[in-house]
Amino acid sequence: MLFRKNIEKCCANCTHSGKVNDTAYICTRKGMVSPGHHCWRFKYDPLKRVPAKKDPTDFSKYDDVDFSL
Repeated sequence: MLFRKNIEKCCANCTHSGKVNDTAYICTRKGMVSPGHHCWRFKYDPLKRVPAKKDPTDFSKYDDVDFSL
C-alpha cells in the first residue's frame, strides 16, 4: 500500500532528502540527518519507499509429480 494514511515519517521517505550513505541523508531543510529523523516539513515520496522482502517459498512439501505435465 503506497498511499496509506499512517506512513512512518522518516527522512528516508521524504521528498526533501537524498541518500548520502547507509547512515546519513542530506535534507534541504536540516542538512545532514540520520535515516530515522523527521521534521515538520516531512512530505511523503512513494518512489523512495523500499518494500519489505517476502519470505522465500518452501517447495519441500511438493513432489516431482506436482511439477510434471
